Amino acid sequence: MADGLTIHGSYRHQPGATAVPAAVLIGESGITDRNGDNNVAGPVGNMRQLAEYLSDHGQASLRYDKAGTGATGLGPYASHRGDVGTAVFTAGAKAAIRFLAEQSGVDKGRLSVYGLGEGTTHAMALATDTSAGAPKVHALGLLQPLPGRYLDLMTSRLRAQNAAEIKAGGKTQEQAHAVLAAWTAAVAQARTAGTVPPGQLPDGMSAILNPGNVKVVIEADKVDPIAEAASVAPGTPVLLTCSDSHGQARRDDIPPLADALAHTDLMLVRLKGVNHVLRDDPSDNVANYAKKGPLSPQLTDALNGFVNK
Repeated sequence: MADGLTIHGSYRHQPGATAVPAAVLIGESGITDRNGDNNVAGPVGNMRQLAEYLSDHGQASLRYDKAGTGATGLGPYASHRGDVGTAVFTAGAKAAIRFLAEQSGVDKGRLSVYGLGEGTTHAMALATDTSAGAPKVHALGLLQPLPGRYLDLMTSRLRAQNAAEIKAGGKTQEQAHAVLAAWTAAVAQARTAGTVPPGQLPDGMSAILNPGNVKVVIEADKVDPIAEAASVAPGTPVLLTCSDSHGQARRDDIPPLADALAHTDLMLVRLKGVNHVLRDDPSDNVANYAKKGPLSPQLTDALNGFVNK
């Protein structure tokens, strides 16, 4: 239960086992269920595969339907779904780890949290939680994480897109400047006033920031992964992955986050040709996310050296 919302999930464990390591698995941003499936990419199934991997290595796991998905649904938020954002998702993650810590077969000194994408910010929120009764997180898996504040990352992505289009002759320098100026003005207004300018933003940027989602986006943008990382307890085993073909956790964006984790027992893994949902696909095309396939062997090789830390 999290602030009146009943969280439903799957606790994968060996019946009768005692004192086994266990992990909470936190899926991607937004409306993503316990298996990593969502209404954009379809039946991805990567979080179920991660649970199966951990089970094969003697670890229990809990994965769950985030608010707005699966059996969890919206509950008390049904009449104001616009309030379902970072705070609601973090509350759900906190409820999940408390539930896991209460299970009789779990080693409470070996609780891990694995997050994917935006889920890594909730994972770090658990690792840095000092509230009364908060379970201690032994290890963190930060898989293809957000390496900075959300709107800063979107600005960086737009700059890169503009540069590529100028080079290809699809956009002039003046056009690119106008697009960037419109976007940065919208970001400034959202951050200061909590609103967006009237009309559509250029280059489809209204899909990222618009009147319908500005509250949730600004709530997410307030989270600074660098600051969160700096607050993780010294010596905590941390697995941090990035990929050369990933649009979000790009290799050149990761160093500040890795630097902020330098005081931990950090294992930084630079994947090649691995997409956002942890499978081998250098295109990182969303249309391919639901294609059936195993987790990348590069990831499982890294996990082989991490899960028993």
